[in-house]
Amino acid sequence: METIVYLVLIGLAAGFLGGMVGIGGGVLIVPALVLLLGLSQHQSQGISLAMMIFPVGVLGVINYYKKGYVDFRYAGLLAVGFFVGSYIGSKFSLSLPQELVKKIFAVVMILLAIKLLFSGKK
Repeated sequence: METIVYLVLIGLAAGFLGGMVGIGGGVLIVPALVLLLGLSQHQSQGISLAMMIFPVGVLGVINYYKKGYVDFRYAGLLAVGFFVGSYIGSKFSLSLPQELVKKIFAVVMILLAIKLLFSGKK
């Protein structure tokens, strides 16, 4: 149950940020799956692509799936959260001044980069 909650929340956050500043998949979902759920980088990339399968990720998903790195249950739950989050994030973003949205985007990117840079297996 905890995993399901995490997946939906990651999807919501990615959808919100996707709707708000145009980021989500590789920038939020992949690091969140690695850091919060302990999945491998390859699993996380495969699941992220599967979530966005049509039409963007079909060929990439096939390759990850053949190697056993795609869990369609995870991808489906992320997609549900992403669907709702993207609507909410886009509405929120459109209510803010463009310069503020640019700054939010930059801060999110910096924080994620720092987290990934200093997060290693312990």
